Amino acid sequence: MNEVRTLLEKVWICKDTEKETYYKVKRDIPNFQKFLREQMGWKLIHTENLLKLEKIPAHAEAFMGIEEFTEIRDYCIFCVVLMYLEDKEEEEQFLLSELIDYVETQLKAYLTIDWTSFTQRKSLVRVLQYMEKLQMLRVYEGRSEAFGAEAGQEVLYENTGYSKYFATSFPTDISQYESWEDFEAADFEEVQENRGAARIHRVYRQLVTCPAMYWEKNSDPDALYLKNERQWVAKYLRENLGGNLDIYKNAACLTLEEGDVYGSVHPRDAMLPEAVLLVCAEIQKELKKRKLQKQENECIYIEKNKFIKLLLACRKKWSEGWSKEFREMEEKKLCETVIQYMKNWMMIRVEGEQVTILPGAGRMTGFYPEDFKTK
Repeated sequence: MNEVRTLLEKVWICKDTEKETYYKVKRDIPNFQKFLREQMGWKLIHTENLLKLEKIPAHAEAFMGIEEFTEIRDYCIFCVVLMYLEDKEEEEQFLLSELIDYVETQLKAYLTIDWTSFTQRKSLVRVLQYMEKLQMLRVYEGRSEAFGAEAGQEVLYENTGYSKYFATSFPTDISQYESWEDFEAADFEEVQENRGAARIHRVYRQLVTCPAMYWEKNSDPDALYLKNERQWVAKYLRENLGGNLDIYKNAACLTLEEGDVYGSVHPRDAMLPEAVLLVCAEIQKELKKRKLQKQENECIYIEKNKFIKLLLACRKKWSEGWSKEFREMEEKKLCETVIQYMKNWMMIRVEGEQVTILPGAGRMTGFYPEDFKTK
């Protein structure tokens, strides 16, 4: 169980830096390989030096991506650097100046590249530091961050060879794809002859990689499978990952025990999750007072400005229990921070000026003791 969790938490496991973990997971592969192949539909890459689980989700979600990247430009540069390393031999060395010339040449038809711009240099630095972190390249001389401070700084790198395992291989030509929707549409077309297996993979992937699985109607095929096979789904998840399968009218999720968690967790001991628990509690109160109304799909629809008022009212009510940072945070930033967190944890969706409060917002609430002000 812990070995599957390790593969989920890490992009990959390199033998040269995590030797003990590498061999521990490798020895356990026969015990979980069937689950990964049949239930998850995922590929396990296993080489002499690296273990990687290709964690393809059921659906693209807003919170997915590389946490260190902050701009679309970062991803563009990253893809080009992967292309550059593809032509390099393992342990081959190269200079930063050679790399940036290549990046500029490859991207000039799509982006304006100007290395005198601090923000553009920082994009490249974020990419290089991320690749260093994952050991796709090693620094021999210099520092990647020096280029962020001043253009013209030179760095000597070595290609480790791991970069060729980062990108997923696709069975079809994707050169004409324009968005993530094209990938999902292609997946759907490819599995028409094997819809049963595809449905199984979708359900397990959604439960394992996302905070929740939602459906609009009881006739949803994925929901029907989950409800009909709930005992088996719960069994396979518990045996391989731990936790309990919770199923509601229009939602399901994998819930872990408090002392047995892994990956990103909500709630955790921090001010932001605490604030969100209080917001969720306020939503529940408004629901009981009938100031908010659940729809047939268990969702609540509210205007964004009303949601913001609710959020700010929470801070005003409980401000003495909040940290100085969140107590004094500018209103706009506070709202953006809380809303982004709730979106990432699939508690709300925001479309224009409407907020959809999803069933996940009703699963956990928080409160302070009545006498907390005097403590």
